[in-house]
Amino acid sequence: MIDPALFEELYREYRNYVFQVCYRIVRDAEIAQDLCHDVFIQVERNYDRFKQDSTFRTWIFRIAVNQSLMYFRKRSTRNELLTGIGHISDTELLPHHHGSLSHIGDRIALDDALKLLAKGYRKVVWLHDVMGYEHEEIAKILGISAGTSKSQLHKARSAMRKLLNKVA
Repeated sequence: MIDPALFEELYREYRNYVFQVCYRIVRDAEIAQDLCHDVFIQVERNYDRFKQDSTFRTWIFRIAVNQSLMYFRKRSTRNELLTGIGHISDTELLPHHHGSLSHIGDRIALDDALKLLAKGYRKVVWLHDVMGYEHEEIAKILGISAGTSKSQLHKARSAMRKLLNKVA
């Protein structure tokens, strides 16, 4: 178990960060808020498993990503997809703007294109476009200059456009 004072301090310091991570994955504020609470429940239950060889931010990031991905897994494994009173349709399983199957295909294509990028490009795209870091923050994280971060992001986006045009 975690000391309540420490838990409160961690919650205050990381709740916005965790919310942002969850929101960037699920794209629904209400769901992201619920997932944020789930993340902190996991932190409370598993704090004794936190190993000091990584930062707390890294550890909680992984929990947030896993909780968010688990949200989609749980919803996609639901077998009753009957429409009508008391039942839900398959389009209701996803957040409101994720209602079309083509959007899911777009996300898969983006994910596949991202995997094909060079590791340096992939890191910059992930940190900037997914995590929302500014170039100065990325520079500190990766040990590069802000200009290099901007250049790599530009080149990565160009490479992704080429990859996605081949798929389309």
